[in-house]
Amino acid sequence: MVSKANPYVVLVRLRMRAQTVYRGSFAIELVASLGATISGFLEIYVIFANVPALGGLDFPAAVLVFAIGHVSFSLADLVVGHLDALPTYLRSGTLDAFLLRPLPVLAQLITAEISLRRFGRTAAGSALAVVALAHSDVAWSPAKAALLAVTVCAGAALFAALFVGAAAVQFWLVEGTEFTASFVYGGNYAAQFPTSVFGTPARVLFTFVVPAAFVAYLPVLALLDIPGAAPGGIPAGVLGWCSPIAAAAVWTVALLGWRAGLRHYTGAGS
Repeated sequence: MVSKANPYVVLVRLRMRAQTVYRGSFAIELVASLGATISGFLEIYVIFANVPALGGLDFPAAVLVFAIGHVSFSLADLVVGHLDALPTYLRSGTLDAFLLRPLPVLAQLITAEISLRRFGRTAAGSALAVVALAHSDVAWSPAKAALLAVTVCAGAALFAALFVGAAAVQFWLVEGTEFTASFVYGGNYAAQFPTSVFGTPARVLFTFVVPAAFVAYLPVLALLDIPGAAPGGIPAGVLGWCSPIAAAAVWTVALLGWRAGLRHYTGAGS
């Protein structure tokens, strides 16, 4: 009996094969994608060349926050970052082709393009995280190892949900890519720095509205046993374990918005 291959797996394999056929071009794109990692790290390096600490964190801890935030965003960008092309589908009417297929529209859009060149940022961020952990005073235990693994997975899931939510808003705005990108990419920038460096309104925004603090900052405080508190006085040691809850909350809002957006869409021929 011949088993049928999962259609999503087949689509992903085809996309990956198409990008790796020309190995020279793929290698150049992979190296070029390291630019964001290098520029972000240099920004932190320049800051610590002038100050001994940033938001209560020393240089290795700040690099760890940057690296975890960078890896989480790059993983989400690798899988769902191309959803920002949804306005193009809406304007051209090509979204109707996805609606005609007997597969969930969101799953089709996610597998429509997998940009492997973005994996360069993930690899570079992972290398920075390993170096930062080696220079940080972490009292390793099974719980701390689990916290690190859960943090990266939950951070990637949280950013993926932000991408989906931003795409859902386009069903109403269509030309509002810049507006929604400010939350997605602004959240990415905020996640790579200690939330404590921001003013109180920004700390509240990036903790409870766009929960970028749950991506790296709060988990790193828990991982390194650094005392700290979020707005409202909640201990960071508690919130550092709540990244999956934050990701689930953002996904709930994003999927509700996506379903409402699909119902709102009337098609190019309507």
